[in-house]
Amino acid sequence: MRLLVQRVSAGKVSVAGRAVAEIGRGLVILVGVGQGDGEAQAEWLAEKAANLRIFADAEGKTNLSVLDVGGAALVVSQFTLYADAQKGRRPSFTGAALPEVAEPLVRRFAELLAEQGLPVQMGVFGAEMQVEIHNDGPMTLWLEKG
Repeated sequence: MRLLVQRVSAGKVSVAGRAVAEIGRGLVILVGVGQGDGEAQAEWLAEKAANLRIFADAEGKTNLSVLDVGGAALVVSQFTLYADAQKGRRPSFTGAALPEVAEPLVRRFAELLAEQGLPVQMGVFGAEMQVEIHNDGPMTLWLEKG
């Protein structure tokens, strides 16, 4: 599994012009599921993302997690995180898990974040989504667990 984690002041997902998920301060987490990924990767990444110390404390040091600051998470499935553009001009997505495998694992990842105590909103799996991200910092991290 791969995550692109962005610290945000706000995030929103719309489908067909209608908002389906929205958060204020917190994390927008783009989630890619690869072939062979399972519960173990989801568990490790959920714990890691929820507890990353990437928010500033009173002295301006990044010592606080999204849990510490009372933030939320917006989870968006993103199979394109498994794009391979080494050959040609059109990316290949053969490393991404099939939708019937990926969808339940993305949902499980979101559940595991919630079990950490984090309020979680989700995009719509497989939908054409417009994702609005107000990156704070900017602070963007790539997390991966194979």
